[in-house]
Amino acid sequence: MKKFGKQLLLASACAVLAPPGMALAQTPDSAAVDEIVVTGSRIKRTDIEGVGPATVIGAAEIAKTGIVNVETLLQRLPAAAGYAGGQGNAYWASRGWGTATVNLRGLGINRTLVLLNGRRLVNGGTGANSAPDLNTIPTSIIGRIEVLKDGASAVYGTDAVAGVVNIITRKDIDGLEIGARYGASDDGDGQDFTADLAYGVRNERGGLQFAASYQKTKPVGMLSRAGCQLNGASGSLICLGGGATAGGRASLPNGQIINFTGGNAYETYSAARHGFDGTSYINAVNPIQRLTTGLFGDYQVTDAVQVFGEFLYTHRETEQSSAPGTLANFVVAANNPTNPTGQQVTLIQRRLVEGGARMAFQETDTFQVTGGARGKFGADWTWELAANYGRNSGRDGFTNIANKQNVANTLNTAVCSFAAGAAIPCGDYLGPGDVSPAVLKYIMATTIDTGGNETVNASFDTAGSLFSLPAGLLQVAAGATYRKDKGWRDPDNLIVLGIANSNQQSPIRGAVEAVEAYAEISAPLLKDLPLIESLRFDGAIRYSDYKRFGSDVNYKAALDWSVAFGLRARATWGTAFRVPNVAELFSGVTQGQLTTSDPCSRYSTSTNTVLVANCQAAGVPAGYSQPTNAILTTTGGNLNLTPEEAETLTLGLVWEPRFVSGLAFTLDYFKIDIDNAIRSIAGSTKLSVCYNTPSRNHPFCTADNFTRNTLTGEINFLSSQQVNVGAESTSGYDAAVTYGFDVLSRRATWQGSVTYLKDYTIIPYPGGAPIVYRGHIGGGNGGYPKWRGLTSISIEDPKWSASYTVQWIGKATDFNAAPTAIGYRTPNVFYHNAQFAYRVKENATLAVGVDNLFEEKAPYLPSYTDGNTDTMTYDLVGRRGYVSMKYKF
Repeated sequence: MKKFGKQLLLASACAVLAPPGMALAQTPDSAAVDEIVVTGSRIKRTDIEGVGPATVIGAAEIAKTGIVNVETLLQRLPAAAGYAGGQGNAYWASRGWGTATVNLRGLGINRTLVLLNGRRLVNGGTGANSAPDLNTIPTSIIGRIEVLKDGASAVYGTDAVAGVVNIITRKDIDGLEIGARYGASDDGDGQDFTADLAYGVRNERGGLQFAASYQKTKPVGMLSRAGCQLNGASGSLICLGGGATAGGRASLPNGQIINFTGGNAYETYSAARHGFDGTSYINAVNPIQRLTTGLFGDYQVTDAVQVFGEFLYTHRETEQSSAPGTLANFVVAANNPTNPTGQQVTLIQRRLVEGGARMAFQETDTFQVTGGARGKFGADWTWELAANYGRNSGRDGFTNIANKQNVANTLNTAVCSFAAGAAIPCGDYLGPGDVSPAVLKYIMATTIDTGGNETVNASFDTAGSLFSLPAGLLQVAAGATYRKDKGWRDPDNLIVLGIANSNQQSPIRGAVEAVEAYAEISAPLLKDLPLIESLRFDGAIRYSDYKRFGSDVNYKAALDWSVAFGLRARATWGTAFRVPNVAELFSGVTQGQLTTSDPCSRYSTSTNTVLVANCQAAGVPAGYSQPTNAILTTTGGNLNLTPEEAETLTLGLVWEPRFVSGLAFTLDYFKIDIDNAIRSIAGSTKLSVCYNTPSRNHPFCTADNFTRNTLTGEINFLSSQQVNVGAESTSGYDAAVTYGFDVLSRRATWQGSVTYLKDYTIIPYPGGAPIVYRGHIGGGNGGYPKWRGLTSISIEDPKWSASYTVQWIGKATDFNAAPTAIGYRTPNVFYHNAQFAYRVKENATLAVGVDNLFEEKAPYLPSYTDGNTDTMTYDLVGRRGYVSMKYKF
């Protein structure tokens, strides 16, 4: 946290770059033209509706939510699903811990393209990451967020498979704006403080806009929200810890499983008596401290040429508390003085509780600079030449990591000594509290890794009208781009050598480079005919040449038909693609303890005859119960990956009935089919598919995918590396309604949207049985409920405003649990949020709000990630309130 003084000085220095002598004259975004460039097209249009299904969230709407993190706002959208990063699920974002991301359609954060003012952002995290950090843009300078829920690879290139999130900055800041927000939960924890500053000046030739946001959030302990680690296998929910015990769970030569209980005592292992519950060590919300700054400027060199520039800088410090580390699978000789059994024992798992919690920490610096020029020529032609460079660098690590080589030394009586002050002290690991301070000092280490991401982009775009057709002007756009994305990561040497008792990793270094060109056309076909007020065709083609993967061509075709009586129909078909990113290609094989459900746990009580027969055939003992919810899993990249290819289809209706002013309906059908999809199949999913296939006749059942301990039956190896799977497809419906009306001379607005997931299926290999995600949740995959919804109503008065929002997460079933298991089916969950704002003075507004008003509890899931639930879907904190103040000078 010491660097924040320097970062604040940097922010102040940026602020003074805005010359105070410039006349303060506001120029609106649309002052020059009635049309603007919208997300999903390079052709100027009057609105975004003609491009495809989209959600536009304006600055005023953002303010009414009280949300200060962009990812929270986007993850509430019904079109969001699956796995995404945030403060409540930092453990499940790989090297992106603390990074905020969004996952449209549940297709993955790497298939949602994130843009700032139509240009790509550098990826965020601590090295070789897959997506930008959404919180690298100060919220006070966000003018609107356009979310295009449609494939757009023909316009933007790779990654725009599920959709595009385009964050548009403000140009209307006139003078100084300051704001502050303070919030806390009902329990008094999770305090969150945010301060915003925005300053803008403008005259007839140009202007500067500066913004800065500072956020500091304190943690929320998991114990206070989730209580103990719950298990429902016995028929009722009971506290049942994992098999990595404080005293040490071990096997004797005859296969008996024992647990050391202290001193020289040991007894037969019992999960109920000896299981370790790490809930008290982890957080439901992780602390974060972040400074985000942005400087945006433009200057009219001549009447026809304007130059512009953008600069972003973010410094972030985050940390996550984790349970004490686990020593696994090491032998204590029969003649070791610390071994009370008189037999050689294999210590299966032993928590190093004496060392306390492990603390994961991250510190990242991200900056991006953009420069360019734009201008006009001819009757209505425009051009833009732009380039940007972005770099993210990170430093992360773990405290209290055991050096396995040093642990081995403490067990080797030929090199260690029990004498006080010995250079290599002998260790006693058989019993809770038996590890001495001297041994801890010798075996414990702090690992520090470094890494980063880099992007270089250059583009030229031009757009205008070619000639007039009977129905209007034929508009075109064309351009070319160059892009190079780099990523690297250098793990601590102890991790690279496999000596650290943590996820083994190899260094990562690689780049993806491309040259692309595109053309786009918008042709009015008909107008002013019966049932055809207007009919327009839009098309696009993009040629991409990747240095590693060769060339590819993608297309898009769309029809926009204004029928009559306010009814409009639209259809879009397109191809999309995504090349493997640096992490997917170049990440070395790593190992880590990941949350996984073993279907053979307590299989003897199951009514599933196929499952029972398969577990018996695999040699799993009849009384076997999974000792811990985490299994050692191999993950990593794959140099043999090839690009994904996709087809997208959307069909939609927009109805704005002319007999009801302010009312609008939209209904869209979407279908996305991906071939050769790049995916890591979750370990829980592999195991479930294997053991539910008759005679285990499935490729997931091979020794390349997992193995079991022949004595205990528990899984001791599981692979979840990136592969090109057979196919991945999803389809469904989006519906929305907006209604603006007057109530007692005050303006009210009601907005509602819902997404119905009709299908989400993965074919793991050509000809393989489908894996169905639709309607399921948990197991580290995130949530894919059939229904999601979001509705809000707001009322505006000259002196005050009020808003009320309800988020709906529909029913779902656990990905891996048996239908008879407790928690197999989750209920509908509704989160209610309210805000009231009052204009204290003409330029001052005070707001108070409450989120999760009725303190909706997160439902229990058997294959949870943390906190007995799916932290990527549900809220663990409970009711929380906030107060904010904004003032304009």
